[in-house]
Amino acid sequence: MYNWKNVLLRPEDSIEHAIKILDKEALRIVLVINANNKLLGTVTDGDIRRALIRHCTMDSKVSNIMCKEPTTASIHDDRIEIRTLMKKKGLLQIPLLDDCGRVFGLETLQNLGQHRQYDNPVFLMAGGFGTRLHPLTLDVPKPLLKVGPKPILETILDQFISAGFHNFYISTHYKSEMVRDYFKNGDQWGVNIEYVHEDSPLGTAGALGLLPDNLPQLPIILMNGDLLTKVNFEHLLQYHIEQGCIATMCVREYDFQVPYGVVQVDDYRVKDIVEKPVHSFFVNGGIYVLESSLCEVVKKNERKDMTDLLQEQINKGMQVNMFPVHEYWLDIGRMEDYERANSAINEV
Repeated sequence: MYNWKNVLLRPEDSIEHAIKILDKEALRIVLVINANNKLLGTVTDGDIRRALIRHCTMDSKVSNIMCKEPTTASIHDDRIEIRTLMKKKGLLQIPLLDDCGRVFGLETLQNLGQHRQYDNPVFLMAGGFGTRLHPLTLDVPKPLLKVGPKPILETILDQFISAGFHNFYISTHYKSEMVRDYFKNGDQWGVNIEYVHEDSPLGTAGALGLLPDNLPQLPIILMNGDLLTKVNFEHLLQYHIEQGCIATMCVREYDFQVPYGVVQVDDYRVKDIVEKPVHSFFVNGGIYVLESSLCEVVKKNERKDMTDLLQEQINKGMQVNMFPVHEYWLDIGRMEDYERANSAINEV
């Protein structure tokens, strides 16, 4: 397995050094970054050969020969999108960048053709009452409501399976038998599904205390069972591991426009008037990656919300990071959300 960090160079590095890295790592590309890990350009075998034709010396800087506008992909792009882009551009590898333009990884066409498998547990929360979707949820639990040809929760399951995950836990409460009867043990999808049942609602984090003690010591992905999104779960997991934090929370940017002119004052003096300003906030996206040790923090049958659990960790000085979601994302909490989901089913 290659380590993409081995192909990172600084702009002052020499062509000779780039050649050694290209030969040693056999990835046919090096990535030129600045001190903040932002991508400045790329250098391939072809770039070096063209430079030598121009009589550049071996001690010339790679900044003089690098491609300054390389094709890149976002950490939010899924494998299919990345593979399509690479084939369209005729690329064998493509740098992955985060939202700040920093190098996050390197994807190769060969690697995309392989099916990865992740042993990390995926915990799907499917116990809510869905009261805001009455009368639809009077007879069917919300995660089993169909969006397009299949239930919401099945769409989520399929997305995780496509990303290589196979170890699933589903938390149930309201009409739990219907969820169990539909998904059973996961054999139909070639995965393993186990259930934890909340006798009474335990909040968005309380069910963590019901998970078995023999979980693998790997980060856990937890997701609400009423979300539709195109988040790249592999990149989310990789981001969490790279950051070395106790938890990662997916967030969405939410804009709120004040419907009036806002008056800014100093004592009685009006300093400024801002007409209908827009304020932007990051809001909880309902998807998390948690270190397995957090399961031990939640006591069995203890009611706890995820926001409280994470705030406790922050208060202890633990690192909780955010992962901004720019992809399609829809929380199906209201009837208009459900209608929107059915009209936009091709987006997920």
